[in-house]
Amino acid sequence: MDGIIIIDKEKGFTSHDVVAKMRGMLHQKRIGHTGTLDPLATGVLPVLLGRATKLSELLTADSKTYETELLLGITTDTLDVSGNVLTENEAPTDVAAVREAALSFVGSYDQIPPMYSAIKVGGKKLYELARAGKETERPARHVTIEDIEILEINLPTVRFRVSCSKGTYIRSLCDDIGKRLGCGAAMKELRRVRSGSFDEGRAVTLGELQRLIDEGREADAVLSIGEALSDYPVFVVDAAHEKALKNGNELRTSWGSGSISERGVLVCSETGELVGIYRESKKGFLKPYKMLTGND
Repeated sequence: MDGIIIIDKEKGFTSHDVVAKMRGMLHQKRIGHTGTLDPLATGVLPVLLGRATKLSELLTADSKTYETELLLGITTDTLDVSGNVLTENEAPTDVAAVREAALSFVGSYDQIPPMYSAIKVGGKKLYELARAGKETERPARHVTIEDIEILEINLPTVRFRVSCSKGTYIRSLCDDIGKRLGCGAAMKELRRVRSGSFDEGRAVTLGELQRLIDEGREADAVLSIGEALSDYPVFVVDAAHEKALKNGNELRTSWGSGSISERGVLVCSETGELVGIYRESKKGFLKPYKMLTGND
């Protein structure tokens, strides 16, 4: 089976757990995911099946949206409430000041990632160092907070929706808001509601997926590769040049019809089969970038 299933990940599962369970459920080894979610988090986890795994870097979203709740007045070693409490302070009572502090992060800033993360420093994953009781200096990463919408303030907790660039840590954002208020904060809840073009409207839980499998309707949960890359233009190769297409040869744009974009184009046969993603090599020519045919 080829395509994408958007899983609504439940709390307590790692992204790796989800992939492992789906391999058993679908009796398919070639499965991967994009955009890791922590065990504490729930929500949208795109899982790639079969040939879609070749497109991981294209389907890893640049922009994501989360709903989160932070708890003011504490800090922890993991930056969320699952960790060990490091400090406790009186939470602020000024709702306007809390709102202003949260909204002040809209825009770009340099964010220091948490120690409990999979980022590598000196060849070691940060969480491995953290579990060994070691803390190391982490280089800040430039991130963009596209929008923050305050959903509810019920001090000492604040619920908000945030849209942000790839690589943003919401735990770090919560911690940074707490620092700005001078009281500390830890993330209490996190749900991803959108990852690029994938949103929770098409998501299924593992339990729901199993029911579809039991009913022989698992295909109902699968987005095709074409659907997932629907924002890419399509180029259709004439039947006379189908052999060159299937062999993965460079193609002349005069051999078919359709639009061309700098980032790539979905190349199809006249029968509608999606053969691969091509990019312009020089004017009038397309070269293969990702082939989606064959057994590799």
